[in-house]
Amino acid sequence: MSRLLGSVRARATLGATLVVAVALVAAGTAVLLSLRSNLLGEAGTQAERSAREVATELAVGTPYADLSLDVDDRPVQVVDEDGTLVAAGDDLERITGTGVDAVKPQPAASPGGAGDDDGDDDAGEPLEPGEIGERTTISDGSATIDGDTEDYRFAAVPVETEDRGRLTVYAGAPLSAEHGAVNTALTVMLIGFPVLLAVVGWVTWLVTRRALRPVEGIRREMAAITASEDLARRVPVPGTHDEVARLASTTNETLAALEASVERQRRFVADASHELRSPIASLRTQLEVAAAHPELLDLDGAVEDTVRLQRLAADLLLLARLDAGERPADARVDLAALAREEAAGRAGVSVREEGGDTGAVTVAGSRGQLGRVLANLLDNAQRHARSAVEVSVRRDGGLAVVGVADDGEGVPEADRERIFERFVRLDAARSRDDGGAGLGLAIARDVAVRHGGTLTARGGPAGGALFELRLPAA
Repeated sequence: MSRLLGSVRARATLGATLVVAVALVAAGTAVLLSLRSNLLGEAGTQAERSAREVATELAVGTPYADLSLDVDDRPVQVVDEDGTLVAAGDDLERITGTGVDAVKPQPAASPGGAGDDDGDDDAGEPLEPGEIGERTTISDGSATIDGDTEDYRFAAVPVETEDRGRLTVYAGAPLSAEHGAVNTALTVMLIGFPVLLAVVGWVTWLVTRRALRPVEGIRREMAAITASEDLARRVPVPGTHDEVARLASTTNETLAALEASVERQRRFVADASHELRSPIASLRTQLEVAAAHPELLDLDGAVEDTVRLQRLAADLLLLARLDAGERPADARVDLAALAREEAAGRAGVSVREEGGDTGAVTVAGSRGQLGRVLANLLDNAQRHARSAVEVSVRRDGGLAVVGVADDGEGVPEADRERIFERFVRLDAARSRDDGGAGLGLAIARDVAVRHGGTLTARGGPAGGALFELRLPAA
């Protein structure tokens, strides 16, 4: 049972059925109450009409024996102001609900006392002789007429007569129609509501199955992708343009991003292995030669290869930390002081701080990582400059801007984004020993992005390349 209710289809069907059931019960109750109220009101109207017909006959002085008391086999009583039954239908055998249980008329008392007060007594509204009261009292009871017992709605109408004082006419209308209609409606509801609920549940089950069929297709395809580890596969996108279609599109976008990430990781590992192989092979060769012929040991070359290997390992470690989402430290860093520190000891590198009287250009971040960015930019600029490299530091609104410009040949516009990719080197003729592994600019941009900034390349004022680092100022 719990497994079944764990299904979206089952929960949707159950929820829809419950909602419809509550609505049907509420609507059915309202219909039954309204039907009963209308039928009771109609029965009361019929009873009042019958009572007023008899009251009209009494008002004009019709004798008790000539009253129309057996019309339509309805119970009728005429009671004087002393509560004595003075007239009733011949077939009336039993009656309740009128306050007078007698069914056989009794001899009337002398009406003299009642007629003298013109009907102005404590029993009801004052009436003139021959006048019928406006107010009608309604009550429910039962009566047996000619052996048949039924429930009735009774109406009591007062009438003032000339010679018999105040009389009250009780007339009843049967409630069999009300009971029959209510029972019929209740029976129809008891039979129809379960059938209707079954139809609602069945239709909801079919509709949800059709609506969730694409979701099941997406699930099966995702399971197949997980089993095969083939990230090139995509889930089917239904043509419904609804939430399921958007889910499928988002899933495919996620798979594409994951595939690209895995491909970048695979390419990164391959390139890193390739880059590491060269200095390791060179170092191994030199050591093997030195082992066989100590006098041929190239100590300087071995140290250079070791340093290069060390730098490459440090670059790979930093990239791994950046890819893992390492957050930079939240320290205040003076970019002008950092630029002067990194430029110190580098031939042909000058530092210019624009607007120096406005205060230090500071940012929040990791001093070590930002120093690595400037070092990589200076290494790249010195590698391609003819004679000079200039570092500028300034504020631009809410940004701190560091520019590194050289007077070399510059970067072709088509390659100004590609140079920030990992292991990319534009100068194919440059040897690995003379240049880097193609990680410096990639590291610099990753660090800039992690600090909420940007790193771009464009043409410099001296004809070479200008790299601009923009970071939020502290």
